[in-house]
Amino acid sequence: MSMTFTQLQCKEVICVGDGRRLGFISDVVVEFPEGKVCAIVVPGPCRLFGMVGRQEDFRIPWASIQKIGPDIVLVDANPDNCRCARPKPGGHRP
Repeated sequence: MSMTFTQLQCKEVICVGDGRRLGFISDVVVEFPEGKVCAIVVPGPCRLFGMVGRQEDFRIPWASIQKIGPDIVLVDANPDNCRCARPKPGGHRP
């Protein structure tokens, strides 16, 4: 099965452990020069109706993905353990 990044971005991520809807994929983490996808990134929830920014992003390891369907991605990971700091504008992710 092959999939473009644009197709992956249109999918919602749901945690199978508690059924929590984490959001939509915004980015992927790729190892170079191997070209191996090692994680997906989902933006954190909004703070105070989106006026104060967002909480930390979810960085979910690729190995935690259970199923990629037509509309959703099911992951078996504890979202609280997958938090990572949001990058500064114009900066790069760690």
